[in-house]
Amino acid sequence: FYIHRVKRLFPALILVLLASYGAGWLLLLPGEFSSLGLNIVGSAGFIANLVLWAESGYFDSAAASKPLLHLWSLGIEEQFYLFWPLLLYLGWRWRCNLLWLILLILAASFLGNIWKIGSEPIAVFYLPLTRFWELLAGSLLAHFLEVEQRRGLLAGLEHERRGQVDRQRARAGG
Repeated sequence: FYIHRVKRLFPALILVLLASYGAGWLLLLPGEFSSLGLNIVGSAGFIANLVLWAESGYFDSAAASKPLLHLWSLGIEEQFYLFWPLLLYLGWRWRCNLLWLILLILAASFLGNIWKIGSEPIAVFYLPLTRFWELLAGSLLAHFLEVEQRRGLLAGLEHERRGQVDRQRARAGG
């Protein structure tokens, strides 16, 4: 999974980071160029959302001068893809019900989002813990798909077993 993501994302990411650096060197003022450098490092390390959150505030520059602003969501995705397998492993190891684990974390993330959106909207936008519920919705769908596939597989295996039993009975009787 991770190798596939690297092969798919890195060529475009590297191109965008290099082109942004070159354009920034030509077009941005020194303070903006310094901010761009920090954003490039954050984007390369998949923590752009955290860098952008740390930069936000009263003296924050306009979104138009942040060419890598769109990479905040990639940071949240990659952070999810680092922590979610660990949580799945721990849930499996401790024999937790996977559906309840997904629902519990999804609910906590969503409720944290709702709770803080009025008082800290920028943090809610950029922080992974208040955005993981969106990715966990996909995990919930994947869980249901896996359960349905297993049911179909088990039904198919049971059908095959019955067919074998019927064939054995036919041979024994014939």
